Amino acid sequence: MSLLSSILVGIVALEHVYILILEMFLWTTPRAMRTFGTSKELAEASKSLAANQGLYNGFLAAGLVWGLFYPDTVIGRQIQLFFVICVVVAALYGALTANKSILLKQGLPAILALISLWIL
Repeated sequence: MSLLSSILVGIVALEHVYILILEMFLWTTPRAMRTFGTSKELAEASKSLAANQGLYNGFLAAGLVWGLFYPDTVIGRQIQLFFVICVVVAALYGALTANKSILLKQGLPAILALISLWIL
C-alpha cells in the first residue's frame, strides 16, 4: 500500500473524528450550529440524535484506523476499502437528502482515498 493511500485514508479518519466531536460534544455550540446550519432551538431538540450520529462517525474513523494499522497489509487494505466505501455511500446519501456540499466536504476526500486504494 502506498504512502499516499495511507495519508488519504488518515485524512478521512481524522475528518470523521472531527465530525464525532462536533456532533457528540459540541452540537449546541455556535461552531457546530454554523457548520450544520442549525438554530439553537433545533440543536437543543436534536442533541441526542446528533450524538448518536456522531457515534457512527466515530465507528467509521475507528474502522479506518484499524485498517491502517492492521498487521497484515492485504487484509488492512481490504478493511480500509470497506470503510472508505461506507464513507462514500454516506456522503452520497447526505448529498441527496440533506446538503449537496456534503459530497464535496465528506465525499471528495473519501473518493480520493478510494481511488488511491484501487490504483496504488
